Amino acid sequence: MLDKTLFGVRLLKLRTERGLSQKAIAELLQVTRTQVSDIENGKSGTNLDRFYQLCEFYHVSSDYLLGITDDPTWRGDS
Repeated sequence: MLDKTLFGVRLLKLRTERGLSQKAIAELLQVTRTQVSDIENGKSGTNLDRFYQLCEFYHVSSDYLLGITDDPTWRGDS
């Protein structure tokens, strides 16, 4: 089962490390800033399309965001 809290914490860390606002991520995902806040606070998840967008945007593996591994290494186009 998805640990929404860990998922949110990792997204928050990635966003703040890059100096991005919740508004910027909301625009990327075409959702509201409140929805981004809810995801980061573990109150909600996201759909598969947005999940893929987040992995691609942050260049992290899906396993990292899902909490399966602590290694964020991007495995796209390898």
